[in-house]
Parts: sequence; C-alpha cells; structure tokens
Amino acid sequence: MPAFSQTHETTIDAPAATVHGLVSDFHEWIHWSPWEGLDPDLERTYDGAGVGASYQWSGNKQAGEGRMTFTSITPEQVVVDLEFLKPFKAQNVVTFDLTADGDRTRVAWTMSGRRNLLFAVMGRLFFDKAIGKDFDKGLASLRSVAEAKQA
Repeated sequence: MPAFSQTHETTIDAPAATVHGLVSDFHEWIHWSPWEGLDPDLERTYDGAGVGASYQWSGNKQAGEGRMTFTSITPEQVVVDLEFLKPFKAQNVVTFDLTADGDRTRVAWTMSGRRNLLFAVMGRLFFDKAIGKDFDKGLASLRSVAEAKQA
C-alpha cells in the first residue's frame, strides 16, 4: 500500500506552552478542530489524560466515526494515533511539531499513513485537497484561540 504524508504549517503569536495545551488535551480540540462543526449532535467520549488518553466520536455522514489516542507527548511534539471507522476505515498518524521562537510558536501539523491503491489515487485527486483545506482552517482556528488566550 502506498504511503502518504501531508503537512501544513503556521506561526502563532503565543508561547509554545499555550499552543501545546490546546493540542495535547482532546477536550480543547472542540475550540479549534475544523471537524467539530460538521455535526451539531456529534457524540463525544473522552477517556484519560496525557499519553494513552483517547477521544471517540460518532456523528452524521460528514463527521463519521472514529477514535484518536495520544501515543507520545513531549514539549516539542504531540503524536496521535487516528483510526477512522466510518464512512471508511483508515489508520493514520497525526503529529503536531511545535517550535518555540520567543513568544511565537511554529506549528507543523502532519498526517501520514498508508492507503490502498484505490484510496491512493482518490487521495491525490480529492482527499488531499480537502484535508489540506481542513488543516489550514484548523490551524487558523488554533492560532485564533491561542492568541486570544494571550490578550
């Protein structure tokens, strides 16, 4: 199965600790994740904190169903195991790399994994562009939330 990886980046006018707090706690994702608004009746289940903590969701056709688990959390990086169950099954790794630059933080949001041949072709044609737009929207929201905490 072909591998894929997609990274989007932004710079946030907030310290790395502020940004880290928003990406290393699934409860905070409701404030910035680009997928949170897809289903107003989205069902969420949270379990634990820190490495091993998980977040499950189940929603309409747009939101789908899946689970995320923190597999590594350091001051510079947060790694998430992402499992989609519906509308299709997929297993991916999501990484947030945080680089402090004084009171600013450079954030690189990467999703990587493997796709079967059909999804590899469809990914290049459709999914990658859609996911890229979602990542850009999420990074803009993350920036707004983090910078508002500094105001």
